[in-house]
Amino acid sequence: MKIRSMRAMVGLMLVSAPVISQDFSEILATASRQKQRNAKVTDLRFRCVPQDCRVRPLETLVVQVLVDGEIPSTSGEPRRGRLRRAPGPMKVVESEGGWVSKPFKFQGEDPGGFVDSGGGALQQIFSKVAGDFIVQDSFLYSAPPTPGVYTLENDSEGVKKQLNVTVTEEAPSQVKPEEYHFGPENRQGERFRKLAEHWAPVLAQETWWQPKSDIPVRFDFDGDLIGDNNWDNMEKGSSQAYVYYAVIETSTHWFLIYNVFHARDYSDKCVAGSCHENDNEGLILTVQRDGSEFGRLLAMETLAHNNVYSYVNDGAIRPGAHSIDGRVEFMDETHPVVFIESGGHGIYGSSHPSHSRYRVSSDEFVSGTGITFVYKGVAERAKHANDRRVGYELLPILTHWWVRTTIEENQRMFDEFAPYAPFGGRPGVKFPRIGTTFLGRKESANKAKPFWGWHDSRTLKNRINAPGQWGLDPAYAVSRNLTFPSGMAFSLDYTYNPYLGIGDQDAKPAASTLIQIGTPIVQAPVNTAPPTNPAGEAASARVSPSAPTSILPSAIAPLAREGWVEVQGTVDGVVNFRLRSGEVTPEVISGQPVQGLKVDLGAALPVVGAFSCVVEKRAGRGTVRLIEQPSDKNGFTAQVRVEDPQRGADNYLFRVRWVRQ
Repeated sequence: MKIRSMRAMVGLMLVSAPVISQDFSEILATASRQKQRNAKVTDLRFRCVPQDCRVRPLETLVVQVLVDGEIPSTSGEPRRGRLRRAPGPMKVVESEGGWVSKPFKFQGEDPGGFVDSGGGALQQIFSKVAGDFIVQDSFLYSAPPTPGVYTLENDSEGVKKQLNVTVTEEAPSQVKPEEYHFGPENRQGERFRKLAEHWAPVLAQETWWQPKSDIPVRFDFDGDLIGDNNWDNMEKGSSQAYVYYAVIETSTHWFLIYNVFHARDYSDKCVAGSCHENDNEGLILTVQRDGSEFGRLLAMETLAHNNVYSYVNDGAIRPGAHSIDGRVEFMDETHPVVFIESGGHGIYGSSHPSHSRYRVSSDEFVSGTGITFVYKGVAERAKHANDRRVGYELLPILTHWWVRTTIEENQRMFDEFAPYAPFGGRPGVKFPRIGTTFLGRKESANKAKPFWGWHDSRTLKNRINAPGQWGLDPAYAVSRNLTFPSGMAFSLDYTYNPYLGIGDQDAKPAASTLIQIGTPIVQAPVNTAPPTNPAGEAASARVSPSAPTSILPSAIAPLAREGWVEVQGTVDGVVNFRLRSGEVTPEVISGQPVQGLKVDLGAALPVVGAFSCVVEKRAGRGTVRLIEQPSDKNGFTAQVRVEDPQRGADNYLFRVRWVRQ
């Protein structure tokens, strides 16, 4: 009975806390070390996933290191077997033989077989907990582009052992093809585009055991604006790199806000809310308007897990509500460098003494692997988990996100709508409620926030900056976080802040003509070269047609009362066509893939509101029928089934007409 109670107590300790704290982890680690302080490491064993330790160039495999040893016993004969402890560092022997991530807890079925260290029930429970939450015994190996046999070496307490890994084109691919690709953006109407480009940060993004989850992507990387399917769609969505930006202006300063979105916040031990669908952290640059075209960067503040960190580029700036955490480091003269954690994606200045694991001087991730992303105006894909200078594209937050966060009904992008209530008698927004979180359900609900949902724990506790105020009112927030020189003019009155309804009328959320969320994504035509996936291989993709098309949410822009989408393609078997907005996705139920798919838009299906569809078959020998009406429950997706009953293929043409109810 006591054992059951103690086990329940330990379980309660794990599930009641928001996250497993560093202090608790240290307690468990210390307990584990004390129990095995006399244990001796005698051997190492390797397990690969895949088992044959073969991997394609630029792809990855997992290597688990089992630590064997012996523990003294009272009988005089030591107990021998696997120790419950993490291995030492892993390295690639060859200088160009690939890369190894920082360690993580093995995610597959563990073989077990630990040598029990004895002791009472409490000791055994602590040993089990320590093993589950502390022992990180695996590494992700990223293969180089050149085939060959490469050597991995692990050193655990003086015991060294090597493993040969074969990199070959003949190994089965472990990468799932990406289904989406985004073409060039329409940049019309972006007033501060050049300023945002000039100061665009360098992202030193650490990677871990899910490298694709560590890549900054666009919210609609999976072809839709639905937040609670992003976790599941991560693998098939586009890994093209994007950063969202906003610019706010006073007469004395510009405030540049950069948001870095990830589809997953993940860990090797997801417990009690430590992982969640969607992730969005970022940074704010304070730039002095000194009469030059781009001004002078004074300070950079970054967000990591509801805490703001401050870095300065002017030695005269002193602490305020915040201490100063380091100096701003630059790459290519005008681009500040930030370090982004893998998994949880907290952002820190690269100079941060304890949190940053990237060194600008050596271009090195000291803990393992990582990718550096630089602004190029092109959304590139990383080739592998330790790539360098991968280009990203900038997307304006005003037209991609803000115009939707004010719409409370019939959407699945934002959630937890609430009023914005700033401290200090500062101006508010013109909307009674705004969406303060991105809709997410996997692992933990609604944990990711756009910049108007961010908060800093320290200044919130002291009632200096309210939730959202750091981003919506940056002049006020940074003037409280830091102390600027007394002779420096620092206005708190905005000349341009469309989020507070100040500035150009055309830039306000009500002005829908500037909304551009990429172009409708349809299956690639036969003569279109597909993009490459992160492994450098051709990927099955849906790409944008050459002419960009605006997609206007019906709740904020007048749209047609009715419209149609026409679909043509060669079908051999049974195919379900999924239609959402201007996107058409064929799903083969039986038979062969659809050939020569073409889509013609009279007016794309709405993405909000009530409407119904009918289907008209215009060509084809089989049946064409509507099997699912669009609604808010399915993300406003219509499904049309084409059944071709005869041998061979036939060309089908059908039109889906929709009308608002």
